Amino acid sequence: MATPREKVSSIDPIWTALRQQAEAMAGHEPTLAGFVHATILQHDRLEQALSYHLARKLGGEDLSPLAIREMFDHAAGQIDFEQALRADLSAVFERDPACHSYLDAFLFYKGFHALESYRVAHWLWSNGRTAMALFLQSRISQLFAVDVHPAAKIGRGIMFDHATGIVIGETAVVEDDVSIMQDVTLGGTGKESGDRHPKIRRGVLLSLGAKILGNIEVGEYSRVGAGSVVLKSVPAHCTAVGVPAKLVNCDCGENPSQQMNHFIEELPGNTG
Repeated sequence: MATPREKVSSIDPIWTALRQQAEAMAGHEPTLAGFVHATILQHDRLEQALSYHLARKLGGEDLSPLAIREMFDHAAGQIDFEQALRADLSAVFERDPACHSYLDAFLFYKGFHALESYRVAHWLWSNGRTAMALFLQSRISQLFAVDVHPAAKIGRGIMFDHATGIVIGETAVVEDDVSIMQDVTLGGTGKESGDRHPKIRRGVLLSLGAKILGNIEVGEYSRVGAGSVVLKSVPAHCTAVGVPAKLVNCDCGENPSQQMNHFIEELPGNTG
């Protein structure tokens, strides 16, 4: 008869693969065997391993790892969180050529850690625990150099690549299957209140250093080039580049966030 752990693994292929990769790492790198066992192999579910791993990172003198783990466990019990976690982990493995396994991303990639920690902060915010959500946001910023307001709305299948310097404001929206490189800002344009941050639609690629400012829309399956400053909405399936950004080469591929092609060819007849 299958054990409970075997039953869970049989219906969760990502967790099964992660455990197999962890066992292989423990065998190849005995010095890390204790760490791998404590972080992954002693747990029955992916969510349990995640809460343990991130609670140890985020916990400190002001809030114990145990208290943080309890918050993670409550948030991770929601079906939306479970689905987003697996989609995010798959996004890193599938899109980042430097990532060779689910295990690499799970253990070592701070963009993934920051994103899953944000998801807990967002759950806290949505359940009226705003002070705790802001506390967790502050810890995420200190530890991972990623500053995402807990009220921001972020879909699933998201990749924060390298992640250092990513800033996402309070009323920003990031839909599913978006890839965001380091030093990207989704910000406001001043001291206005209300809905003041960008809306990033499905399948968008935001290249390194891009700044998208104001309550504008970056249409689905579009791209923003490296170092660009976007102050006007970008149509779907288009590429914006420059300071201020202009539209170039509106045929940017079927799925830019997954193709991860940052090369931009400027074509005749650009539009402003």
